[in-house]
Amino acid sequence: MAEWLHPALLLMLGALPLGVLQGRSRQVWQLALPLIVLLLVIALPDGARVDLHFAGVELTPLRADGLSLVFAYIFALILFIGNIFALQVDDGAQHVAATLYAASGLGAVLAGDLITLYVFWEIMMISSVWLIWRRRRQAAYDAGFRYLIIHALGGMLLLAGIIAYWLHTGSLAFEPLQGGGPAFWLILVAFLINAAAPPLHAWLPDAYPEATVTGTVFLSAFTTKTAVYVLARGFPGTELLVWLGVLMTLYGVTYAFLVNDIRRLLAYHIVSQVGYMVAGVGLGSALAISGTAAHAFTHILYKALLLMGAGAVLQMTGRSRLTELGGLYRSMPITFLLYMVGGLSISAFPLFSGFVSKTMIIEAAAVEGRAVVFLLMTLAGVGTFMSTTLKLPWYTFMGRDAGLRPPEAPLNMRIAMGIAALLCFVIGILPGWLYAILPYPVDYNAYTASHLIKEMELLLFTGLAFFLLLGMLGGKDKLSLDLDWFYRVPGRQAVLALRHWIVSADGTARGAFMRVFRQAEDAATHLRLSGWPLRSWPTGSMALWTAIVLAMLLVFGLGR
Repeated sequence: MAEWLHPALLLMLGALPLGVLQGRSRQVWQLALPLIVLLLVIALPDGARVDLHFAGVELTPLRADGLSLVFAYIFALILFIGNIFALQVDDGAQHVAATLYAASGLGAVLAGDLITLYVFWEIMMISSVWLIWRRRRQAAYDAGFRYLIIHALGGMLLLAGIIAYWLHTGSLAFEPLQGGGPAFWLILVAFLINAAAPPLHAWLPDAYPEATVTGTVFLSAFTTKTAVYVLARGFPGTELLVWLGVLMTLYGVTYAFLVNDIRRLLAYHIVSQVGYMVAGVGLGSALAISGTAAHAFTHILYKALLLMGAGAVLQMTGRSRLTELGGLYRSMPITFLLYMVGGLSISAFPLFSGFVSKTMIIEAAAVEGRAVVFLLMTLAGVGTFMSTTLKLPWYTFMGRDAGLRPPEAPLNMRIAMGIAALLCFVIGILPGWLYAILPYPVDYNAYTASHLIKEMELLLFTGLAFFLLLGMLGGKDKLSLDLDWFYRVPGRQAVLALRHWIVSADGTARGAFMRVFRQAEDAATHLRLSGWPLRSWPTGSMALWTAIVLAMLLVFGLGR
């Protein structure tokens, strides 16, 4: 029964009433629908699948196994938490978009064939952009269009790759792809665009901070984590992903130090944390893939918690720049404490969720003898602790008093943050139930003496360095240029120049044609007025033209 009631389709149908329901009835449905879908996902047995034959093609719209189920669980769970956070939002279109977005992410991770994956992939792009545009300001519209263009390009590459894969193999089953062919690279690049891998990453820190307060929470959960899932499904053990993932961990952390906007800072940390997962996929061992799935699960929770905290600050103060904030712990102590749970989790602090998931990937690198990878990912962890758990809360909630005294975030927002924080803590102290749902059996203990000593040494020395450099690490009211500058400035100018050239060339071609047409018209008029076509032709002339035509027929054989 559960196999035939596809959770993604149920969620899509359930999204429609959110556009018309109002008040309490809408809020009740906002909570009931994700719970129903969560129960449906939990009821899916490992190994469940639905196969269909359509137009001579075998499709598998639903495939539930260890890898897909762990992503499906957390997608359904974060939709429930996100909807609690968004209960006070009186915007039906935004709720419909968020639910369709979650449904498409859920459909993508449960897809067993490439066509079904592509359909949900495209719905995910279209629905997610509305979470940016619904902020209703020019910067959001511009960022949304850039987001749409980049993801449309990714969608076209994915479609081209799927066609190439089908022509080459005759199959559309979504299984690990073998390297070397055009299909492999086209699909890999399409997946990496959604994973925000440099240099294809700039859409994320460009668009996410411009989304609505609640929209950013949903955006942080689905697009990049769906990309992590499809990479784990299609490209495990691809060596390129190891180094690309390591680059992402360092790249995101570096930019997190440079930016002034708290939501942009956290957006760069999505790039960094997804980097751990991409590197885990590249390592490809059972421990690394399970670590990737575990870290995706915990990351969705603590990143949502961090963005909910930052969103609460933005909603209650109207400000998101570090240089305009400070001292908020006085009036928003609960938000501050809940944010810190997210900060300790992302920093892999013992007893919090990141410690039991991120260290699995780092340990997998150590087991594989990848010393450089191990050291670089550990170094990125130091930057994460300094920027998200020390810098952001210090200059937002502590430090200089900006004189702001906003009230605490609304109750529903605090409840949503509280649930996420509780789960981060429970996973940190009782990781066994998370390990039990991972794709491969895990014989891993994060709480060994060596792990604890290493992690605490790193965190304590990082904390000491932060307070020694306190005067240098504050936000700077400057623009931090990233690769998105190339398509925001010279790219825009290039498009405008191309449009000007096309308009100019079109005008020139039209003018030249009209000149030739008028000359022909003048000649025809002159000919008609001269009476030349109506004059009598001499007999000798007619005989000459007849002879010429007959000669041509003879030469070219047209008379046979």
